[in-house]
Parts: sequence; structure tokens; C-alpha cells
Amino acid sequence: MSDETATTPENETKATEAKGTAQAAPAPKPVPTPKPHAPSPAAFAKRPAKAAAPKSTYSEEDIAAASAFGRVAEDGTVFVKDGESEREVGQFAEADKSGALRLYATRYLDLKAKLDFLAARLKASGIKAHEIDESIKLLEQEVANPPVVGDIAALKAQLEALKAEGAARKEQLSAARREAVAKAVAERTVIVEKAEALAASLGDKTNWRSTADKFRELFDEWQAHQRNSVRIDKPQADALWKRFSAARTTFNQSRRKWAQNRDAERAQAKSLKEAIIKEAEEIKDSTDWGETSRKFNDLMDRWKRAGRAGRNDDDALWAKFREAADTFFNARQADRDQINSNEKENLAKKEALLVKAEALLPVKDVKAAKEARQALSKIQDEWDQIGYVPRGDVHRIESRLDDVEKQIKAVEDAEWTQSDPETDARKSDFERQLDAQLAELSAKIDAETDPKKKAALEAEKATKEQWLNAIK
Repeated sequence: MSDETATTPENETKATEAKGTAQAAPAPKPVPTPKPHAPSPAAFAKRPAKAAAPKSTYSEEDIAAASAFGRVAEDGTVFVKDGESEREVGQFAEADKSGALRLYATRYLDLKAKLDFLAARLKASGIKAHEIDESIKLLEQEVANPPVVGDIAALKAQLEALKAEGAARKEQLSAARREAVAKAVAERTVIVEKAEALAASLGDKTNWRSTADKFRELFDEWQAHQRNSVRIDKPQADALWKRFSAARTTFNQSRRKWAQNRDAERAQAKSLKEAIIKEAEEIKDSTDWGETSRKFNDLMDRWKRAGRAGRNDDDALWAKFREAADTFFNARQADRDQINSNEKENLAKKEALLVKAEALLPVKDVKAAKEARQALSKIQDEWDQIGYVPRGDVHRIESRLDDVEKQIKAVEDAEWTQSDPETDARKSDFERQLDAQLAELSAKIDAETDPKKKAALEAEKATKEQWLNAIK
């Protein structure tokens, strides 16, 4: 049964006429005191007061104190003292006065419990500003002329205090909201600035895959911030998103342009390399080793300058080019191996001739020099017919053969000098020079420790001794 049905005289009369006799309504159960995790004050205030139960959850002292502000007339009408006057709050027919006062005093305590609950709720961290407004509005309606018995003035004073406390709490919530929004805006701005910095850093050396991963991480961070942080005002949120989206668009457009340029460069590189391969295949069977080697070196330089055609294409193209190059260079190496073998055989032949040539020395007189010259000429003819020797041995064997010719020529020149009257004046000076040079060479030979250098000095000394013998 609702409060209105239990308390208004009109409803009470209708109930009596319907039943034929005037009977007192059963005592409703009191509203229990709010407990932890109770509904909001607004929802709590919306609940209609139920009829008091025979047993109350309030103390007898509280009920007695509230009852002191009311009285019950002989006809069961219940009045409450409200300021300097009193007003009717309801009627409880055919019931004892204490029971009637107890019912309306309990309703007073129920209403006071709502105010107390709001007072406690205002201190809670999870309360919202709209919840405060709704609760105050509903309690204002209930406290304006409440059908209860109790200290109405104290009830209204408590409500006014709650209004002031509620206003202060709303301002505190508003300040906290502004602070939280400012913090959220700053945090989201950091995300935006990171995205803008990435967009500004794009260039030829950009690692596009790594940068894409970074943008993806920033977007995930943005979404997580939206879910977990305080709601930002729409204009601010839209402005930040516009900046973030613009940075991502810049990256996507730049990456797309880079990909297009890369594809064009790869296509050009592929075309250039295919042309190089064609040229390589045309000359791979050439036996003009020097010129073709130069051409392959040029092709390799062009290959390096052509750029990359993509991993798969590059691998396939390189295999074709390498096949053509290997065909030529393997053939050239085989030819070189054959030449080296022939040159080594030639070297052995020439070293055998050197033994014969050096056996012609020493030459003691002109007659011996003539005989040695004839034998050396035959050796030189045979030498020229043998052919090439390994490059590293050319100077060594040619020098040895030249030394033989020089010693023979020295004897020949000495004979001519002896027959020339003009040389008589210079003969003694030349002899003295040779003696001095031989003495110097002997000293160098004694001091030299390197076998090769020592052998060279001894050969030089032997030549000069032949000259000296020739002019004596």
C-alpha cells in the first residue's frame, strides 16, 4: 500500500465505505537504513516510503524524540509542529495515539536517513555532479511538506547544509574534471607530437617498415588512451585527432610515393641488367682474353650502377650474368693454365741454355772472345725460338744472359782499345779506376750478409776483373 493510500483522509474514507466498517490500515514496514553499496541518493529518494512494521530498526530514543514534534487528535488525525504552527500530515483511524505517532516518526527518520545517506555519499569518490543535482532536487520535493512527524526545521536546515556541501562538491568535481581533462589532453598531445615528428623525419633514408610499426603502435596507444582516460571535450578531441590523422596521411602518402618510385627504379634496373646479360652472353665465348676481360669489367661496373631490381629478380638476373661471366673466365683460366705449363717448360729450356752460355766464361783473350761470340750467337738464336717464360723469371734469366755477353764484349772492346793510339793516354787512368773499384767491391763483399746481394757484388767484381785483364 502506498504512502498516499495510507495517509490521505479521502482514501481512508473510501476504504471504510468499501468494507462497511472503519478499520485501521495495517502498519507498514519501515524503510531500512542504507548500507554499503546502496543505490544513489537520487534513486534512494525516488523510493516511496512503505508502511511501518510493528518492529522498527530505529532506536526508541530516536522515535520518541521525533514523536515529540507531533500529536494525534481524537479522530486519529496526526499533526506535526512545523515552525510556529502545526499542520496535518495524515490520519490513522481507530489506532492508539502512540502507534500513529510511531508510524509518522518512523517516516521522519526514513526521510532523515535519505539526507544522511546523501551526506555520506557526497564524501564518496565515485559520485557524479548530475547525481548530486538529482538527489538534491528529489529531497527538496520530499522535505518541502513531508507527511512525517519530527523536527522539520532541523530536516530543512540539514537539506540546506547539504545543498551548500553539494555545490562545493560539484565545484571540486568540476576542478578535478578540468585537471583530468587537461592531463588527458597533454597525454594525447604527446602521442600526436610523436606522430608529427615521425612524419617530419621522412626522407630517402627512412626505414618504411619500422616507421609503419611505430605509427601502428601510436594508433594503438591512442585507442587505449580513449578507452582508459577521462573523456576529452569533443572540439579538443577532434582537433587532436585531425593532427594525428594528418601525420598518418603524410606517412601513407610518402610511403606510397616511395613504393611507386621504388617499383619504377626496380623496373629500370631490371631492364638495364637484362641488357647487360645480353651483352655478356654475346661475348662469353670470345678468346680475345685481354679485350674481352676489359669488356666484362665494364659490364660489372654497369651492373653495380644499375641499382636493385628486387631480391627475387636480382638473384635470377645475377645467376644469368654470372653464368656468362664464368663461361668466359673459366675458358681464359684454362688457357692461362696451358700457357703457364708451356712457359715453365720454356723456362727449363732457357735455364739449360744459360748453363751453356755461362760455361763460355771466362774469356782470356781476343781469340777466345771470338769463339765465345760465335757460340753465344747460336745460343741466342735458340733462345729466341723457345718462346715466353713466366713473367716473374724474365728479368732474372735475361740478366744472366746479358752478363755473359757483356763479359765477352768487354774483351772485344779491350782489343779495339789497345789498337787505338788515342786510348793509350787513357789506359793507365782506366786501369787505376778499375783497381779502385775492385778494392771497393771487395770491401762491400766482405761486409755484405745478404746472400743475394753478395752474389750480385761478386758477379760485378768478376766482370771488372775481366776488363782489367783485358787492358793489361
